[in-house]
Amino acid sequence: MAKSNSQPVKPWCPFCGENISPPVEPQQRKMDEFKLGRCQCGALYVSDPTGHNVGAAMVECLVRACDDNWDLAWDLDADEDYLTNRLDNYDEPTHQIVETRNLDGRAVRGVLYFVRVSSDINDLTAKISRKGEKTATTSSSPAAVSIPTMEPLRKPDRQKQRATKLMVKKLTAEENVAALVDLCFDDKRTIRFMQRLLYEPDYDQRMRYINVIAQVCGRYSTRHSGAISDLLHRLYEACSDSAAAHWGLVEVIGAIIAERTDIFGAFARHLLMFRQVPATRVSVLWSLSEIARRRPAIIRDAPFYCLFNMLKHPDPATRGHAALLFGLIQADEVKNQIKDLLDDNALVVVYHHGRPRTTTVKQIAQEALKRIDEKEKGENNESE
Repeated sequence: MAKSNSQPVKPWCPFCGENISPPVEPQQRKMDEFKLGRCQCGALYVSDPTGHNVGAAMVECLVRACDDNWDLAWDLDADEDYLTNRLDNYDEPTHQIVETRNLDGRAVRGVLYFVRVSSDINDLTAKISRKGEKTATTSSSPAAVSIPTMEPLRKPDRQKQRATKLMVKKLTAEENVAALVDLCFDDKRTIRFMQRLLYEPDYDQRMRYINVIAQVCGRYSTRHSGAISDLLHRLYEACSDSAAAHWGLVEVIGAIIAERTDIFGAFARHLLMFRQVPATRVSVLWSLSEIARRRPAIIRDAPFYCLFNMLKHPDPATRGHAALLFGLIQADEVKNQIKDLLDDNALVVVYHHGRPRTTTVKQIAQEALKRIDEKEKGENNESE
């Protein structure tokens, strides 16, 4: 996320906006040039402390991102197979970005160069195979998180559109995701105009808007993940403002993360901060459930145990959404508490893909227990 402070700040990943660790000497030094690191979103970065060897840093970072496969690195197409970015004014000894380019009388000219491949390494390696070149062995490569198809580059000579509030509202109401993505590439204000739609008073319509916004952000982030990272930061800041209306903020955060768990998954745990606020309690549970539908491991890696008491909450929507969440992550830790809901016939409305489904706490509990039993059955089969 872009910083505008004149004081030194911690470096951040330009793709996902999270703070990054200091680059370190690689365990196996092959090119003997730069320290490197890896962000939680999968981006690889190298440090050029002088700023005079950026070309070499670019090469090393790309080759490292390709598992040291030089043939693969040279065969990839920029902006299609991988994205690049950089942070200037980096001071390697203190691991800070110094906008003034001077720290304690010492010149700061370092560069952090980032590369993020847009597909699984196995898929990229297949490009060499298709061209008749030797394919690298991929059987030992870990399974990667599903990454959406990268948006094609728009023609630079095409006539660009100028976004207006009415245009964005109309396209969103029509759920015209493709047109909105095109508009995002033409006019960056499109995202802010979509954000304004969260103040829609009709809850059903607002949830449909949220579904569209998440899809648009998911597709746009394949080219401009930094812009969506900035959006998530702004949404979190708005949620923390006690004087602001929180309509749809938590829900849209969860929906966007669910669309791109591969790069924004680290944002999920911050939703737990709003679990005790009555106005956002159910929203938090719904958002975590949407993320769990795509990648339950993210929720299990968070301190989700602080939500156990939600299963006994007097509000049926809270009980129902808590049972939904624990079922999606197959939380056998609360199996007995979920069983206590099998006689709960209170009505609950659950939204998915922007559409409501009216059900009961009992039915949600039954579905959750079925998922947990499937997990236990699988574990028993493995032990045998």
